[in-house]
Amino acid sequence: MTDTPVTRPAAFWEARYRDSTRVWSGRPNELLVREVADLRPGSALDLGCGEGGDAVWLASRGWRVTGIDISVTALERAAEHAVEAGVGDRIVWERHELGETFPQGGFDLVSAHYLQSPVGIDQEGVLRRAAEAVAADGTLLIVMHAAWPSWQTEPPFDAEFPTLDGVLAQLALPDASWAVETRETVRRPSVSPDGIEGHRDDNVWRIRRNGD
Repeated sequence: MTDTPVTRPAAFWEARYRDSTRVWSGRPNELLVREVADLRPGSALDLGCGEGGDAVWLASRGWRVTGIDISVTALERAAEHAVEAGVGDRIVWERHELGETFPQGGFDLVSAHYLQSPVGIDQEGVLRRAAEAVAADGTLLIVMHAAWPSWQTEPPFDAEFPTLDGVLAQLALPDASWAVETRETVRRPSVSPDGIEGHRDDNVWRIRRNGD
């Protein structure tokens, strides 16, 4: 069966951004900051960059960044954010529908935060491509929601959340070439749109590719 236009990933995410003046805070993800702050800056690939919070932070730390998203509106906002932050010359923005197309080249850091979508995405395939894009001595950083927020009594759609062991099994990275540096579930504060305080668990993997 062919998806209708409103259920295709590109249409879904473009509408999500177009129908709001801003979706995200503009600040970098906390787990990105925690996991990357001690790495030596080089080239970075930010998959699903949204409005550019992570990419701008990386660029401000000296990284040369390629930011990828499916939404043209998100990329336009990200580019504006980068210029305002004075790092527009350190970031290249590309539109890709991950699973269909993927950026070329190798990167010292490949960051994949919350590649989880209510409409179709080949998550396993994208993460495998992400690993392939990591250069020798580079780092793959993956962060995924591990469950709905504690205040979410009625989930808006069915979702299968990835597990710590499950993602590593899917990637099937050879031990001789990769070292798992972080494998952890992190509980973070989460507040509902109605102001209900709670928490949400995220899974984080930081995996280093050994030099050839």
